[in-house]
Amino acid sequence: MAVPAPLPRSLSRLCWLGRAACGGPAAGGERRGRGSLGEAGQAKLGVLITVHQLGRTVIPLFIIFFFFFSLQNPATITRILLSHFNWDKEKLMERYFDGNLEKLFAECHVINPSKKSRTRQMNTRSSAQDMPCQICYLNYPNSYFTGLECGHKFCMQCWSEYLTTKIMEEGMGQTISCPAHGCDILVDDNTVMRLITDSKVKLKYQHLITNSFVECNRLLKWCPAPDCHHVVKVQYPDAKPVRCKCGRQFCFNCGENWHDPVKCKWLKKWIKKCDDDSETSNWIAANTKECPKCHVTIEKDGGCNHMVCRNQNCKAEFCWVCLGPWEPHGSAWYNCNRYNEDDAKAARDAQERSRAALQRYLFYCNRYMNHMQSLRFEHKLYAQVKQKMEEMQQHNMSWIEVQFLKKAVDVLCQCRATLMYTYVFAFYLKKNNQSIIFENNQADLENATEVLSGYLERDISQDSLQDIKQKVQDKYRYCESRRRVLLQHVHEGYEKDLWEYIED
Repeated sequence: MAVPAPLPRSLSRLCWLGRAACGGPAAGGERRGRGSLGEAGQAKLGVLITVHQLGRTVIPLFIIFFFFFSLQNPATITRILLSHFNWDKEKLMERYFDGNLEKLFAECHVINPSKKSRTRQMNTRSSAQDMPCQICYLNYPNSYFTGLECGHKFCMQCWSEYLTTKIMEEGMGQTISCPAHGCDILVDDNTVMRLITDSKVKLKYQHLITNSFVECNRLLKWCPAPDCHHVVKVQYPDAKPVRCKCGRQFCFNCGENWHDPVKCKWLKKWIKKCDDDSETSNWIAANTKECPKCHVTIEKDGGCNHMVCRNQNCKAEFCWVCLGPWEPHGSAWYNCNRYNEDDAKAARDAQERSRAALQRYLFYCNRYMNHMQSLRFEHKLYAQVKQKMEEMQQHNMSWIEVQFLKKAVDVLCQCRATLMYTYVFAFYLKKNNQSIIFENNQADLENATEVLSGYLERDISQDSLQDIKQKVQDKYRYCESRRRVLLQHVHEGYEKDLWEYIED
């Protein structure tokens, strides 16, 4: 089999220019739409792209590979090939140049474009008589049938309903195959757009195709804000904060709200633990104990201290009071005097460790949730602050002079978010000298944040205007500096490997 000819220099240039869209380095150092978030250590933003703009980014790829695979390969087939290789153009080029094109097209579930003309001639029959559709079994003229290069043809109504179901109900875009039984040839984009008339279905299909490109590109990420259709593009993938045009700031690595100082790994574990534990942990701590043998949680529903585990693989009998085996208790049904026995002591110690772990979790969880709730309330302060700023301007203060209030709310919200995530960090942190310094920094920032919050919630009268302004400015500057110190200390610990962690 003939090996494809090398690319002309002009086409090689086109492929090089397309690297940015494929996940490689951006060509020519283009920086359209980039900007700084304004905080030290935060990543510079890449291009903020809408779905339609992203489509225009992907289309040049099709054009590049359209020429690359010769004029016989339409862009819609090229998209299927790229999608099969997770939009990795190097892998696709390597497979294409190994010369085994038949195997390549078979793996990608498309018909070799060089054989399409022969396939089309073999499957084209002119008939004046009506034909039955193999899906709905209704008779239609031959002109009402259509199909793929595999040769299977169905009526246009069945095609439209089939594609609509796959797209809208099953969420399939790039892997819709021919409806014929046992046929795995994929439906190309042109066929989908030609046979579907509903604009909503077309839009959903385009979104699914675009989403496959975004998910495979390590430099692109959908904004996680509800109803936001922007894509954020960065220069380098890293756990850095990015801010979408809609205002949502999030971690580019994990997609959660920006969570400095805790790393993505620990935040993920924390969120899972909160989802699993928080709703029932208080009730469990107050009303249950663990079976000393299989550790299943057991509720005492009567006055008798003789407990029988309901776990069918355990069925251990033990005393509710001392958690020791029931057999040595004899007839002492309501009185336990076996506190000093080794096995009972071991069971009680295990129970105490379990409860201590639960109490520790509740300590950090409650503070995490308290700061989260305070952050929600303080986001509402912006409306109150706007009103206060207008009142101040009526007392002969300029617009610039009253901006300290908005700045104070900005700092307050930043401190709340940081404090919220410091409790996640602290939950997984082992005690050492550095952790004591961290806790002191945390306590200092927490106290200052509460004082600043109190200042902003006060009613401002003309008599106290200058006094409250000075106090607010002093306090938010102090909060800013203490927040910076706390974060610098944590990041220094990361760099010097000072932190030790508790594996949950």
